[in-house]
Amino acid sequence: MNQSNRELWLSFIAIVAISLLYLFVLITYRAIPGASELFGHGIGIIGFILMLMTETLYTLRKRSKRAKWGRMSSWLQFHIFTGLVGPYMVLLHSSWKFNGLAGIVMLMTVIIVASGFVGRYIYTAVPRNVDGIELEAIELEQHMREADAQLENWLAAHPDFYRAIAASLTPAAISSGNRLVLGRAMEEWNMRLKWWKLSSKMDPEARAQARRLNELLGQGRRLRRQMASIMFSRRMLGLWHAVHIPVGMALFTAAIIHIVAAIYYATLLY
Repeated sequence: MNQSNRELWLSFIAIVAISLLYLFVLITYRAIPGASELFGHGIGIIGFILMLMTETLYTLRKRSKRAKWGRMSSWLQFHIFTGLVGPYMVLLHSSWKFNGLAGIVMLMTVIIVASGFVGRYIYTAVPRNVDGIELEAIELEQHMREADAQLENWLAAHPDFYRAIAASLTPAAISSGNRLVLGRAMEEWNMRLKWWKLSSKMDPEARAQARRLNELLGQGRRLRRQMASIMFSRRMLGLWHAVHIPVGMALFTAAIIHIVAAIYYATLLY
């Protein structure tokens, strides 16, 4: 599965929109919105609800294997979106004061968000189908054969000039599993740089033809990386889960205590 960055862009757009609204309130009232005021309180409630959705909905969908309500890949994108936007809203709710339990909650929120970025990177190293379901080695081999057949058919229908380009854009050897998981971005950037250097020397017609060749080669490289790193990436993802999930549970325990304390001291004592 070729993981897109759509959820990251949507998160960025949402964060920019929320920031503009926050600046409007700040300029209007000429003061940082307080956590107990209408705007600060409201943004904190919405942020916490989004974080609660982050913690529960994707997990429930993942465990409901018979459920047909949406692809796992779409639920993961929603999980990442709420996991970025929710904590940002909670950060704005804090009024930039991080003392006491609220400070601990914010620190753990930063840790869980950073951990989420790492998890997303590892997640994309595990081979999956379009529904987000993990592929086994035998399925990967079938996809590799299909990709190789597509590439060979394309090369057979075009001049030998393109076969030389394909050889230049094909790695000489497959790296070890850990390097493929942790350093695959660097390897892919190296191949993109090679493509840019080669394509810059072509005329427009040849470049247009070679663009499809580059897509087929990229598909083949991704499948071979996944095959070579399948066991290591799954071990890494298991280790990440062992850290991420307990931290998430501790975060929500602290957040709930903070909310109960805020309601008690700000409402029930008056």
